Amino acid sequence: MATNKSQWLTISISLALASTAISFCLWRRTKSNSSGDVNKKIHELEASIKSALEKCAAERQGRIRAQQALRKALSGPNSDNLKLNSYPIAPIATVQSCFSTRNGTPRQPLLVPLARASLIFDSSRVPPASLEGLEGYSHCWIIYVFHLNTDLEKLWKPSSQSKFKAKVRVPRLKGEKMGVFATRSPHRPCPIGLTVAKVEAVRGHMVLLSGVDLVDGTPVLDVKPYLPYCDSILGATVPDWVKEDHLLTVASVKFSEGFSSSLLDCWSMVEKKSLYASPNEFESLIKQVLSWDIRSVSQRSRPHNFLVKTETGSTVDDASTMEHYQEDEALENGSSAVIYHLILEGLDVSYRIGSTANVVVEDVSISSHTQNGDQIIGCQRYTSGPELCSDI
Repeated sequence: MATNKSQWLTISISLALASTAISFCLWRRTKSNSSGDVNKKIHELEASIKSALEKCAAERQGRIRAQQALRKALSGPNSDNLKLNSYPIAPIATVQSCFSTRNGTPRQPLLVPLARASLIFDSSRVPPASLEGLEGYSHCWIIYVFHLNTDLEKLWKPSSQSKFKAKVRVPRLKGEKMGVFATRSPHRPCPIGLTVAKVEAVRGHMVLLSGVDLVDGTPVLDVKPYLPYCDSILGATVPDWVKEDHLLTVASVKFSEGFSSSLLDCWSMVEKKSLYASPNEFESLIKQVLSWDIRSVSQRSRPHNFLVKTETGSTVDDASTMEHYQEDEALENGSSAVIYHLILEGLDVSYRIGSTANVVVEDVSISSHTQNGDQIIGCQRYTSGPELCSDI
């Protein structure tokens, strides 16, 4: 009996070991087959990705070659289609500025901290998501078009016929000329401007700015963030004539006794559309703008070939008569009798500036922007384009 039990125990252990061995073999075989399937699938996917990447690279190279061939054909001697020779650049936004006209718009950005504007983006071309993150920057670059230039038609003519002037008059050089590329004159072979402004807020498809030198209605081509670590160049130098800021500053800006009441009368008509919260803030803007002599070189030297408004409402159209008139008034009143005009947010601010560079702001009224079909710029009514004056 003992022997039989021992035999049965041995047989049971053997069967158990055999079953375990068979199960292990079956498990290894199943695992091997499964692993093989996975590896096969991975190889197939890798081959598919490689093929797709090669196809994309080939398409990209073909597209680049086609674009290069198109540019070469369009720039060839037989291509006379001006539109096809131009780059497809169109405005993406429009400036809504406190400066209604070119006159009074600062010659450089950030000179007038209270100068405000809004960039209104074309939502059909620029989704609001494009502006996400811009509010994290204190300042931004704005690339725009000098759309109010009076000599734009020259740019459409062949270079031999355009008669484009290589030099412009520079205010800091008292009207002496300098090469256009040594200045920031708006009258350039390509009428593109570059400015920097303070980012106040981003609201949907609109960016609020301050410290601007942009006139109302300016078309904007691009906006880029200002990066101090690469945009501010340590040790950068400029010519000595650029440093002559005192030539463009005034001694003082004062307001006449009746100015505040006149401003209050006008304020109700512009308040809803104004970028400013109160008449007092608007008055501060006027003071900041007129703290710089905004007159052109010719206005500061001597008026010529234009009509001038005087304090009596009459006009003088002879240069020599104008000079005598100014001299007589200066002797009698101690200041120039020429009345200049600054248009801000649709309000016509009239002022005078004496020989000692003291500004007196006389009055304010609702502006019509034009008079007898001619745009009023400063105290001058131009019947032809203004001189090519640099804004430096």
